[in-house]
Amino acid sequence: MEKIKAAIVGYGNIGHYVLDAVLEAPDMEVAGIVRRSVKEIPAELKPYKVVTDIAELGKVDVAILCTPTREVKHYAEKYLTMGINTVDSFDIHGDIPALRRALGEVAVSHGTVAIISAGWDPGSDSIVRTLMEAAAPKGLTYTNFGPGMSMGHSVCVRSKVGVKDALSMTIPLGTGIHRRMVYVELEPGASLEEVTAAVKADPYFASDETHVMAVDSVDAVRDMGHGVHMTRKGVSGRTHSQRFEFSMAINNPALTAQILVGAARAAMRQRPGCYTMIEIPVIDLLPGDREQLVAHLV
Repeated sequence: MEKIKAAIVGYGNIGHYVLDAVLEAPDMEVAGIVRRSVKEIPAELKPYKVVTDIAELGKVDVAILCTPTREVKHYAEKYLTMGINTVDSFDIHGDIPALRRALGEVAVSHGTVAIISAGWDPGSDSIVRTLMEAAAPKGLTYTNFGPGMSMGHSVCVRSKVGVKDALSMTIPLGTGIHRRMVYVELEPGASLEEVTAAVKADPYFASDETHVMAVDSVDAVRDMGHGVHMTRKGVSGRTHSQRFEFSMAINNPALTAQILVGAARAAMRQRPGCYTMIEIPVIDLLPGDREQLVAHLV
């Protein structure tokens, strides 16, 4: 069987772990790495073709977008029109429906597939929430993140004027409410007050209690661990007091990367269009023969 040729677009925290996950996937191979610059190539990328334009890689089946969330739409639209499937970990929950509609139109018109928001939340956690709601249609689900590093929030803070480096930690307060603890390493002459105002005004942070603190070194406080604890209490049919829980403690970028690689595989098995993870069969995330998977997992 011909292996899926996957291009990795971006080589930051997630891209590094995506490379590991692709190398471990029995049905995939690395088509190449797309970066903004090829002047300084890390030693671990020497065996691969590193380019600034995905067109230089030749045949690519799927592009795994490891870019900041706010750059996803640009890259996805470009690659979908080129006949390349895309997957991403877009993580601004409220903007997902609009992105799904926009990329869906492009994908259908070019015979390609986009799977969006394929991280762990949104992503694999979305599947768990869906299963919980199916099991108890009436009720409430609380998703409590952390304590841990939020990659999307950290990238957002690093984009602010005056910020040299940043780490955003998510602290769960219970019942789905969170506190954001933001540690910033400032550029010389930058104002902590101005940076704080810019961070708190951003949609990433506007809905949560947010504290911004200056530190001498972000590396001194950085930890890529994260986690989630979800609970649902509800009603199955007419039976009350059903309760479900799901928890995990993870390396944030490593899990995001693994889910992205599974979604890249699933993209090759869908009809043209744009999908979130709750819309694709979970079996499509796995390599191997479907009959054997059913026998093993059901």
